[in-house]
Amino acid sequence: MHSPLQAQVVQWQVEPGAVVRAGDLLVILEAMKMEHEVRAAIGGRLGDVFFAAGELVESGALLARIEPLMATVAQPAASATAPTEASSPAPGSLRADLQRTLDRHAPTQDASRPEAVVRRHALGLRTARENIADLCDAGSFMEYGALAVAAQRSRRSEEDLIRNTPADGMVTGIGSINGAQFGPQASRAVVMAYDATVLAGTQGMRNHQKTDRMLGIALQNKLPVLLFAEGGGGRPGDTDMPIVAGLHVGTFASFARLNGRVPVIGVAAGRCFAGNAALLGCCDVVIATRGSNIGMGGPAMVEGGGLGLFKPEQIGPAGVQHGNGVIDVLVDDEAGAVVAARHYLSFFQGAVPSFTPPDPLALREVVPENRLRVYDTRAAINGIADAGSVLMLRTGFGQGIHTALARIEGRPVGILANNPQHLGGAIDADAADKAARFMQLCNAHGLPLVSLVDTPGFMVGPETEAQAQVRHVSRMFIAAAHLRVPFFSVVLRKGYGLGAMAMTAGSFHAPAFNVAWPTGEFGAMGLEGAVKLGYRKELEAQPEGPQRDAWYETLVAQQYDKGSALNMATTLEIDAVIDPAQTRDWLVRGLQSAPIRPADGGLAVDTW
Repeated sequence: MHSPLQAQVVQWQVEPGAVVRAGDLLVILEAMKMEHEVRAAIGGRLGDVFFAAGELVESGALLARIEPLMATVAQPAASATAPTEASSPAPGSLRADLQRTLDRHAPTQDASRPEAVVRRHALGLRTARENIADLCDAGSFMEYGALAVAAQRSRRSEEDLIRNTPADGMVTGIGSINGAQFGPQASRAVVMAYDATVLAGTQGMRNHQKTDRMLGIALQNKLPVLLFAEGGGGRPGDTDMPIVAGLHVGTFASFARLNGRVPVIGVAAGRCFAGNAALLGCCDVVIATRGSNIGMGGPAMVEGGGLGLFKPEQIGPAGVQHGNGVIDVLVDDEAGAVVAARHYLSFFQGAVPSFTPPDPLALREVVPENRLRVYDTRAAINGIADAGSVLMLRTGFGQGIHTALARIEGRPVGILANNPQHLGGAIDADAADKAARFMQLCNAHGLPLVSLVDTPGFMVGPETEAQAQVRHVSRMFIAAAHLRVPFFSVVLRKGYGLGAMAMTAGSFHAPAFNVAWPTGEFGAMGLEGAVKLGYRKELEAQPEGPQRDAWYETLVAQQYDKGSALNMATTLEIDAVIDPAQTRDWLVRGLQSAPIRPADGGLAVDTW
């Protein structure tokens, strides 16, 4: 028996003359502070031993001899000094170190905190771990930093911290979302959830460290991030860190660095204030429950600033935040928020092979024959998108333009549509902001854009200009000028002036194609206004009454005929006039032929 390495003899486990079997432990050697077992290669009787405990041996040195036994001699049981089955853990038992590890993890689980879970459920809310379990595919979530506790050892016992501050109030890890549809690689995502049952979901120093770790992984590996943001902001009670204000933490900069690089989804339920709300506001999309409150300062901060006493429910209620554009998707509860989060993320995970097309003939009835009658352009959105695929965004804000994510033959797209039910489809400041930001979102993450046009133009008037209309609406031109994704335009009815140009990526010839339905009508401005301005002298020369009115109506009719879709197509100002039932076919072929250009650097998505 030879030494396998240069080492020092620690201890012989078998005395010379003892009978051993193949595999019995004979001697322990030590090298570089590590112990190495040397076992018998064959069975026999241990003969001479050439090195004693404490002596050094060279690699390959002869340690001892094993003399084969006569075949007629029975092999005895293993020596008392050799390992036996009795020294191994009993079947079904765990090693002590593994048991300690499992015991230490137990307080982090909901089952070990029944009272906290009951209080949470009494509020009609779920725990952080329940939300993650619902969001991630079964068994896929790998938790990072579960054993962290609040940085308060100088004021609380270790047992107290383990029991009452599990994971330092934030659950972080990587899981699979929609894996059955998109496979294991495309479905991986970073998931982080503030735990409102632990110190009110506040941001502690340890959970800042956990957050920064996960954000770094997300950026490096291009993983989407989903944040359950409920909580009260910064935590003043962490005393273990020698800091004054803690304003040097890198979490907010790290979170913002993901903008335009990976999809970032924020979910709010309950109260989400201060630092938690700041992270939520950095997200591409904000999904919130009707019972949520979102604000940059909670009641304590408001009171501390001398601004009055308010209940949490009075600060940033969901109805207000949905109407002003903070909330993109408003849902009833956390279960609905998880469904919406899965749906939203799916658009950035790839195409799907199976889909149900809508009835194309239904599009022929979307626009009324009466050109003055309002209608719902969402019917057009649903008429070109795969059934059940549409997700409307920011529905409470910027009512003049609808924005939605959808699929066309399984491929994800973004859809813009004017809303004739609001200001006749005129584009005001809020609608322009909504549209420009939506274009940025789709551009950053590679989703082609479809624009359904029916607008008399930009909104005008003294009250409108007081809202900085000039700056707001111009954002649509700037956003469109930086697009790297295909853009397709379909004029449903009105295509007038600068507003129509903004809806067609800045120019009627900027889109990959710009087609119109037979109901399309065009002009540099509203045709009635064009007649009044262009023929003012002629009209004023006529006496007031039926004769002037009749001539006015004649001139308007001539302008409508001149600005009809068919006439526009003859001058090549649009590419085609199509049967509405052919719209989806045009879009499918356009998507097949128009490439997405590579991103040249970071593509920021405005938070607004």
